[in-house]
Amino acid sequence: MRFSRAAGVALLISLALAGCVPPEAQKSPAEMAASQQADTLAQQGKFDDAAQAYLALAQTGSNRDHYQLLAAEAYRQEGQLDRAAPLLDGIRRQRLTGDEPSRLDLLQAEWALKQHNPQRALQLTTQPSISVPAALQVRLLELRSQSMEQTGDLWGAARSRVEMDGQLTGLDQAQNRKQVVTLLSKLGVDPLKQRAAAMQPGDRMLPWVNEALSQLGVAVARPAPALEQEVGTMIPGEGANVREGFKMPAHIALLLPTSGNLAAAGTAIREGFFAAYADSARNHTPRPPVRVYDSNGTSAGAVKAYQQAVTDGAQLIIGPLTRGEVSALFSLSDLPVPLLALNHPDDKSLPANGVSEFGLLPETEGAQAADHMAEAGITSAFVIVSSDDFAQRAAKSFKAELEARGGKVSGTGNLSGSGVNFATTITSLGMPTDSSTPPGTPNTTGLFISMRPQQARLLLPQLKLARVNLPVYGTSHIYAGTDDASANRDLEGVEFCDSPWLFDVQPGLPNHADIASQLPAARGTSARLFAFGMDAWNLAPYLDWLRAHPGSYLPGASGQLTSDQFGRIRRVLVWAKFQDGLARPINGSLQMDTAPALAPPADGNGSPQLQTEQPTTH
Repeated sequence: MRFSRAAGVALLISLALAGCVPPEAQKSPAEMAASQQADTLAQQGKFDDAAQAYLALAQTGSNRDHYQLLAAEAYRQEGQLDRAAPLLDGIRRQRLTGDEPSRLDLLQAEWALKQHNPQRALQLTTQPSISVPAALQVRLLELRSQSMEQTGDLWGAARSRVEMDGQLTGLDQAQNRKQVVTLLSKLGVDPLKQRAAAMQPGDRMLPWVNEALSQLGVAVARPAPALEQEVGTMIPGEGANVREGFKMPAHIALLLPTSGNLAAAGTAIREGFFAAYADSARNHTPRPPVRVYDSNGTSAGAVKAYQQAVTDGAQLIIGPLTRGEVSALFSLSDLPVPLLALNHPDDKSLPANGVSEFGLLPETEGAQAADHMAEAGITSAFVIVSSDDFAQRAAKSFKAELEARGGKVSGTGNLSGSGVNFATTITSLGMPTDSSTPPGTPNTTGLFISMRPQQARLLLPQLKLARVNLPVYGTSHIYAGTDDASANRDLEGVEFCDSPWLFDVQPGLPNHADIASQLPAARGTSARLFAFGMDAWNLAPYLDWLRAHPGSYLPGASGQLTSDQFGRIRRVLVWAKFQDGLARPINGSLQMDTAPALAPPADGNGSPQLQTEQPTTH
């Protein structure tokens, strides 16, 4: 109970200093001096000595029960609950005042748990009359959760921990969140699915149930988030010189692999980041110093880079890039500087306050493909995907979302990496053909694909030869990022979701073609990483606002960006279609508000100098 004890220290001291004794009890000068000495010992963390001083006052002072309670609490803070226990039975409850009876109940509940009597602890922590100071609310909820868990009420234990989630920070919050998901996971897949199906969309337990199902290997429906209010469109108060939600850190660190196997990916993201940094001068946005640190693409390198950035005074750290690196940082006992991780951890653990996650997830594309098809009236879909990890993950997400919207997956086929003849796969799925579909029949069946362009160019002609003419929808992976009309004619009519910047449909961003003509990293498939880096910069001043304001969003290069309650940045992508071999956006511009999303500088004196040099020690 690390965080309960920590919370109790400050409260114990404040209560002792307040001198919570009945108004009719008068302290003598000697008692007041002795009481102040005991309080000082508690303030210094000398809880054993403080307990002895309070016990001495209990023998000679004006209120034995008050001092005996303080002594018991001091022993508990010292980690000596066994020494506190004998004092509890001697405290006369009727002589306690204010919140002292509830504090006594907490001590008795904690002792009951240690004595393997969770029923007694549950009775003490759930009684209607219990009311504790705000500083002890976390401790009450934790004891209640432990009592429920030990009595077999896993759901109640998880709910109690969810209730205390917002009152925690840092490692305490991360540990609590892991325990919530662990408790729910113990309920099993089917009970969790039943509970989720019965919940309203706004139920605060629903996101936690979905997290538990995800960690149990179940793909859950994740509909595209609602986009209600663009960040920075309101100016808070007359005469304000920054737009609503804008809070730029004074010093930013960028952790990316600049060496090793992932250096190319790190380069694309870094160049996108600084392209957006340079472009922000056009809107007079304050630009703090930025220093780049080489994470080497390894866990040890990421930890070393983070710690060095903290030492150097960074106020926001962006990165690292790989799941292993992110997991290594999440496992640290303390993350003193806010972090925007550019991936999600291996163990899918939830980020704590002050930590945000941002990644190009295939699950996002699979779910949004299902939404897009459902909106087009498609209720049944066949799925053909490659054996790549991204494709398998996209397919699972697609199926979960389509079924959540009342549709169904009628069959799934997997393509091997080396195969070129897919006739057997096509035939085995039993997809409707021209001859099996009566003329004029409304098309409520479609095909979802996720694969590289080379495989898609082989698959689509073979579907036509088999007289399968279903509408085809795919993930961004089928588009190589550049127009090649001759190569992509076989993909005619295929719709796919992708980053809006590739098609210049997001107003306010630098033109893709102009940058691609100068920087190789902005061309082809690496353009998505380039856009990802642009968004990493543009998110920096709005992370707190997005997390605190559901429905707010940032118009980004990789999508419209919003945050869920856990600090995970979610993307809403744009839809494009191959027409005459060229990929073109379907709905045109994403303009939703003409007000700029950036802030004018506070002083109008230009921008601090950019620091991109990387010391060898980093």
